[in-house]
Amino acid sequence: MTQEESRAAYWRANLRLLAILLTIWFVVSFGFGILLSQPLNAFSLGGYPLGFWFAQQGSIYTFIILIFFYAWRMNVLDRKFDVHEE
Repeated sequence: MTQEESRAAYWRANLRLLAILLTIWFVVSFGFGILLSQPLNAFSLGGYPLGFWFAQQGSIYTFIILIFFYAWRMNVLDRKFDVHEE
């Protein structure tokens, strides 16, 4: 694999990861927090309706988890494509 092909593959892998993580965040924050909040309110979490919980806390927790997952996964990709820090 040439250096240009390696760069292109690295960038594709990065963009694919970003697209997946942003889709998850969109589904959790907009889908669960806004669009599906009424059906989710039939359930409760910690005494609060689940739709309300996703709108107020769940999307934030999901975002934080996605940040840590992204950092971990990018470290794996950096090592795979030999662009990691020493």
